[in-house]
Amino acid sequence: MLLQSLHTDEYAPRPPSDEVVAAVHRSRELAGDAPEDDPDHWAGRLGTAAALLAVNEQFGSRFYEVPAEAAVDREAAEEALGGDETVIDVQTHYLAERMGNTAQHLVPIYREAMPDWWKGLDDLASYNFAEYLRCVFIEAETAVAVLTSAPGRGSHRQLFNDEIAATRRLLDELGPRGRLLNHAIVHPNFDDELESMEGWAAEYRPVGWKVYTMGEPDLTPGVYEGRWGPDPSWADKLSGVWKEGWTLDDPIGRRFLDRVRELGRVGGPMTVCAHKGLSGLAETASPSDLGPASVDYPDIDFVAYHSGYEMHGDPEGPYSEAVAHLGTNRMVKSLLDSGVAPGSNVYAELGTTWFLVAARPHEAAHVLGKLLVAVGEDNVVWGTDGIYYGPGQQLIDAFRAFQIPVEMQEEFGYPALEPAIKEKILSTNAAKVYGIDLEQARRNAENDDLAWIREAADHYRRSGTPQW
Repeated sequence: MLLQSLHTDEYAPRPPSDEVVAAVHRSRELAGDAPEDDPDHWAGRLGTAAALLAVNEQFGSRFYEVPAEAAVDREAAEEALGGDETVIDVQTHYLAERMGNTAQHLVPIYREAMPDWWKGLDDLASYNFAEYLRCVFIEAETAVAVLTSAPGRGSHRQLFNDEIAATRRLLDELGPRGRLLNHAIVHPNFDDELESMEGWAAEYRPVGWKVYTMGEPDLTPGVYEGRWGPDPSWADKLSGVWKEGWTLDDPIGRRFLDRVRELGRVGGPMTVCAHKGLSGLAETASPSDLGPASVDYPDIDFVAYHSGYEMHGDPEGPYSEAVAHLGTNRMVKSLLDSGVAPGSNVYAELGTTWFLVAARPHEAAHVLGKLLVAVGEDNVVWGTDGIYYGPGQQLIDAFRAFQIPVEMQEEFGYPALEPAIKEKILSTNAAKVYGIDLEQARRNAENDDLAWIREAADHYRRSGTPQW
């Protein structure tokens, strides 16, 4: 998974670089006698170790702290990549069964992008609730997950708020309470949704309000034509598929934030999770509004999903004014210009961002380094954007092994990725912003025999997507 050109419905697959192609071949050599077509091997820690070692070789530095024997010795791989963090994944998805109308748009994209040798996705059924249970709770060390959805008021919506909440309620009824939390998605440019927020807060008990400032996708026939493809210019074309965008600091955004504040006084969530980035550089998806909004609403926590990362061509490097208009630099600039100090009320989320930079380790070091400097080590939170990439365990393991080289720390002022910082990112930071009892979450995960998974899967087979 780490070296594959996978993608979500929000961006086209990134073509593998020459270094990544070479790393794929080298990882097979490092794996010794392991069969090339054994998915269990390559999805496990032996395969992860081989991939990370190959990346180190191709990019000329020890970005991943993995011993050579971990590619062939299971015990060494477990020791190198294992950990005891209470992992909290704040960005997970699955698709409701009614997504048949969307399939006509998405399935051809997925199939066109899928290499012949990749058999990980045959159709949208691979993103259903049963696969969600497998990828998030069975094959990943996820103690708590937050279920969310892409935007939309029509049938193309992944999950509606009642379906998200019903999924959380079902898991609470069948297994340990609190292993799944839920967002409520809001389209603030519609008055009826602002009015509905009070009922959603009381009935569905979301831990955060999820918003997409670039609006929602325009699924009018023909809009997507010519906008998806492997060429680097696709990002310049994709921004046109969004409609009805707004920003957190314009009148629409401020009215929404006033509503959040109003409902917060009666127990509603005071956390706003804004999709920022992965938009083809759509203007209203820029994180440039985070600084002004966080200053004017210091009582609200803002979580920037994807941290403003964009696939805009060249890999990200160090921050400078010359590139302040690109990618995560836009977030850095917004916070600097607004005087928002690290450790304030702005959080950077790593879903998909980490997947996209893990095989480009120089970029990974710059992105993580810049975010840690800008928001602080207490304000970076873990997310996978699963289940688009399958089980998130390889992403967790790769993050555990990653380090920012000393020379980059010294040149650019980045902090060392000490184990304590990694634990904050994988665990305690999200517990703080989402109000999770970390000790209870740890006990729930450690004592959970996962027997409820079978009941939840049976429920899905009988009744489909959980209903409120």
